[in-house]
Amino acid sequence: MIQQLNNVAVEVSQQIYQVFQRSYKIEAELIGVENFPPLSRSVEQIRQSTNEFYGVIIEGELAGVIEVSLKEPSAQDISKTTLEIESLTVSPLFFKQGIASRLIEFVLQNKAFEYAIVETAAVNQPAIRLYDKHGFRVFKQFTPEHGIEKVALKQNGYK
Repeated sequence: MIQQLNNVAVEVSQQIYQVFQRSYKIEAELIGVENFPPLSRSVEQIRQSTNEFYGVIIEGELAGVIEVSLKEPSAQDISKTTLEIESLTVSPLFFKQGIASRLIEFVLQNKAFEYAIVETAAVNQPAIRLYDKHGFRVFKQFTPEHGIEKVALKQNGYK
C-alpha cells in the first residue's frame, strides 16, 4: 500500500533517511563515485523539507520512498505546472519487486500537472530505463558543480 509519509515526524524522517542511505550507497557504487550528494542529506533536512513524501510499507517496514514537489506557474511565468520527482529510492531488501514503478505510477496518476521532470546520473542506466518505461524522455544532459554528469527526463502529464 502506498501512503503519504509525515516527514516532519522524527520517527518517519529517520525511516526515510535509512531508506535513502541504503539505496543511495548502492547507486553511488553503480555510478562509480565516492562523494554522492544525496548521501549527505540529514534527518533534519528531510524533516524540514516542504516536499511531499510517499512510501510503500511492507510488513511494517518502509520499502520505498518517492519525494515530489509541484511547481506552479506564477503570473509572470507562462510555464506549465511541473511535477518534479526529487528522489525515488527503494530499500535493497525490496529490489526487483516493482516498488519504484508503483511509486512513479502513483504520483503520475494522483497529481495534476502538465510535465513531470526527474534527474539522474547519465550512467545510471537502470534508472533511465525505469523512467523510459513510464514515458519519460531525456531532454537535457548537464554536469552540475559536484561533477557527476546528469540527464534530465521529462514526461507529459496525464491530467
